[in-house]
Amino acid sequence: MNFSKKHLAYLIIFFILIIDQALKIWVKTNFAIGDEVKVIGNWFILHFTENPGMAFGLKFWGIWGKIGLSIFRIAAIVAIAWYLNHLIKQQVKTGIVVGLSLILAGAIGNIVDSAFYGYLFDSGTTYSSEFNQWISYYGISKLNFGGYAGFLQGCVVDMFYFPIIDSILPSWIPFIGGKHFVFFRPVFNVADSSITIGVMYLLLFHRNTLFGHQHNQKS
Repeated sequence: MNFSKKHLAYLIIFFILIIDQALKIWVKTNFAIGDEVKVIGNWFILHFTENPGMAFGLKFWGIWGKIGLSIFRIAAIVAIAWYLNHLIKQQVKTGIVVGLSLILAGAIGNIVDSAFYGYLFDSGTTYSSEFNQWISYYGISKLNFGGYAGFLQGCVVDMFYFPIIDSILPSWIPFIGGKHFVFFRPVFNVADSSITIGVMYLLLFHRNTLFGHQHNQKS
């Protein structure tokens, strides 16, 4: 039983990583920043952007904030991997293994970008200490190991954009009436989706089992 659950975890992580990295590399080597392709109408778009910060484009504290965030992500990956292995040994439900594996795969997928993309590609979004901001680049990147940034300084590649609602708000709405409104605005990737799905799945279907297991362990 333990053996099969471990293999299930490995399979999920491997599958997510392959899809995540293959799509990111394809987008980065075929799109310039801001390029987009409509997949389904105007509400499912592949829109290439690079994210130097947290999920959904949140940024803070320049290059040192990015390095600190990357170190935190690595620590989180180690902790999740240890916890997943611990739960498998404790004969936890298969669904919990699936959920945690999705979260772990997504976390690994994004740290790969941060750790290695600065070495693998010849161009990418970089931080300018002179202007105290992140600077984009022109053209299409090449996967030629030319390098554009150091370790943990690469940017995460995002591409999924779902502007399901894209309109001008009615003028009668207080404060925001007449303004352009887009939902869902953030651009994300397969790794982000894997984390979100894993978290939501655990909260919806295994919350009591997961937190009950933690409580019993403490007792």
